[in-house]
Order: sequence, then C-alpha cells, then structure tokens
Amino acid sequence: MSDTAVIELSQSKDFSGWQQGNSVVIKDDVIFIRVTDTGNLNLRAIQQAGRKIEGLGVEVAQLQGDNWSENAQWAFTQGFSKVGKLQSVRYCGDSALVTRLEQKQATYAWARDLINQTPSQLVPVSLADQAAEYLKALAPDAISIETVIGEELEKQGWTGTYNVGKGSVNPPAMLTVDYNPGGDDNAPVYAVLVGKGITFDSGGYSIKPSAGMFSMKCDMGGAATAAAALALAIQWGLDKRVKLILCCAENMVSDHAYKLGDILTYKNGTTVEIANTDAEGRLVLADGLIAASENNPEMIIDSATLTGAAMLATGGEYNAMFSMDKSLAMNALSVADKVNDPAWPLPLEAFHQGKCPSAFADTANSTTQKGGGMGGASNAAGFLARFVNPEGKGWLHIDLSACYNEHGNSMWAAGATGSGIATITGLIL
Repeated sequence: MSDTAVIELSQSKDFSGWQQGNSVVIKDDVIFIRVTDTGNLNLRAIQQAGRKIEGLGVEVAQLQGDNWSENAQWAFTQGFSKVGKLQSVRYCGDSALVTRLEQKQATYAWARDLINQTPSQLVPVSLADQAAEYLKALAPDAISIETVIGEELEKQGWTGTYNVGKGSVNPPAMLTVDYNPGGDDNAPVYAVLVGKGITFDSGGYSIKPSAGMFSMKCDMGGAATAAAALALAIQWGLDKRVKLILCCAENMVSDHAYKLGDILTYKNGTTVEIANTDAEGRLVLADGLIAASENNPEMIIDSATLTGAAMLATGGEYNAMFSMDKSLAMNALSVADKVNDPAWPLPLEAFHQGKCPSAFADTANSTTQKGGGMGGASNAAGFLARFVNPEGKGWLHIDLSACYNEHGNSMWAAGATGSGIATITGLIL
C-alpha cells in the first residue's frame, strides 16, 4: 500500500468485495468506502472506515470526489487520525471548505497533542503558557493575557485552584485570556469559556488505584478543549469579545496537600468541606465560574473531564451536558448534532445543589460514597451551580466523557479525541 492513498465514497454496486460484506474496497489504486445513500451519509460508518484504512498502513489520505460533505470529511478524519498522525488528511471541495477543514484539523491536532503529553512534560504553568502562546499567535493585537501563579492565587482568593495544587512541587496557575477584537476595554463580554486543567490527578489523599490513575494525564482535557474552541472560532471569524479561563493544578499527595475535612471559603462566600480529594475538578472550576460571572457575560461554558459517572451514563461515546437554562441546553444539543459532536443531556435542577450536604460548611465537594453516590454527575453539576447566578441562566456545563480513550476501538485510536471542541466553537460563533 502506498504511503498516500486516494479515498472516495461510492454507491456503486460493481465491486465484488461489497457483496462479501466489506465496507472498504481497493480498485485501480483508489480506496472506495461504500455508502448506501449519498444524500444521507452514515457518518459513524465513515469514521469506522477511516480506522480501517489507517490500519492498512496509509500515511496520508487524499479525499476525492463529489460525495464528501463537510461532516463526512471530518468523520473520516476522526477515524483516520492517531498519535503521530494527527494532520494526515487532505481535503476536497472548494477552497473555502478545504481551508476551513485544514484549520479544524490543525487546531484539533494541537489540542489532542496537548492532552496526550505526559504529566512530567505538561505541568500547570506550562499548560497555561502553551495555551496563551497558541492563542496569542492567532490574534496578537486582539488578545491580552494574565496568569496568576502559586501563592498569589490564595492572596487573590482563588482558593480552589490554590488548595488543589498546593501539594505539588509544580505550582498551580490560573490563566485568563481576553479576546477583544474591537479593542474597546468597555466592550461587553459575550461569553466566557472555563476549562479544568488538572495536569495529573493522583486523587490526592483519596488516592486512585493504578488502573484509575494511568490515564490521568488527560484530566486537563477541559482546558485544552476550551482553548482550542476559542482558537478555532478566532480562525473562523469570531467578532465578539470572549474570555477564556483555565484553572490549572496538579492533584498530588504530600505533607502540605489539602486534606479530607478541610473547609475552603470561596470568593463568593460559599464554604466547602472536602469529603473527597479526588473530586478536585469541581473545586478548581468553582474559581473559574466565579471569575467568569464577574464579567456578566451572556454565556458561560465550562468543559471538564469531571466524573466517571458521566462516562458510565454515556458509554464514553457522548459528552454529557448540563444546564438549568433549558433554551441554552436545547441550542447546545442542536449545535452538537449539526457538527456531529455527540452529546446527551443529563439532569440538573436547583435541588441538585443540596446533594452533597455538610454539617460544617454550606456544602461538601462530594460524598464519601464511591463515585459521589447515585447521580454523581448531576451532583457534581449541582455543586458547580453554586458558583454562577442562582437561576443558571446562560450557563452550560459539559462533562467531557468522550474526551479520551485509553485503548483504541473501531471508532477511535487510543488517546485524545478532541470531542467537544466543535460544539463550543459553534456556540460562541
């Protein structure tokens, strides 16, 4: 098989291999993917075909023909790409479409590579720095950056990020990126994106077993997803003021790590008892949501690899969405469907804020039950709801249960997927 292969979609019934149940056939140096209806393409089947073709030893895939829609080309890309081969698809169609897909592939490659980095390579400050540098290069005149590091976090009241990260020799950091294309300091902030940036999660004193800790380099996937979504939106013409807040820390065990039973007091006055040091993501996100709310934006979107409960609920094939703003939830699901970025709604109501009770504080950060108890993903979202406006208007929480695969399967290679980026990009555009 040649390093570069031409790939076409075909409805032709002339290939004998298809009579034998094959979805991929090679003929005259072209690889054909069988489709039954070019007007209603089965994107899941096309992604699976991408995995098969990559497995043939193809290094570069050149898509060709009139049957490739934008979503079909992207579905193939998701299946074909893997570690070391994140930008190996060449697109077809008019020049505007090709450019759009090339930008998307490059942005996803950046995010997926970031998530795939080892926890020794990527520590909280370097995560913040890499995101800042990447975005600044895209719009140097429209972006301003602020990074708060280490003890300064505690001084400024960012208690969640500070306490989760204080047990590590690598200091925690909170990055704020202000994309302001009009240059007016008084311009309203349309949206704020908040990303969980836990560069490694040992679980802290609620320590994870080895099997659960093995892939925890991906626990900064929310930060990479949020940063990539802003990056892609900028390249696609974002003309509104949008801020990005990344809450970055390493959750480690040490003689000065935060402990079970500690009580944290947040800037909005909420007190939180630590019932589980492995429920750290919501603690850092709380800082980001408070900071986001201070900007009075129309929309706040947080993204995080937050709960195993969401993965159990969705099977890891969908991201879980939560919002008390029903119209925003419906719009987000519509956008996710339009861009073929699978997502599914899970319950969130005001009463979920009381699902992690504490005798000593306003709330605990979880429960002492495994996985946070029944409805653990909704309970985590309920905790976060304490840090936005009481009605939750304009706030969307995305639990990135499809962000990373420890092992390859028929849809994805092992590693980061980039799932969630397209949905957030679509929402802020």
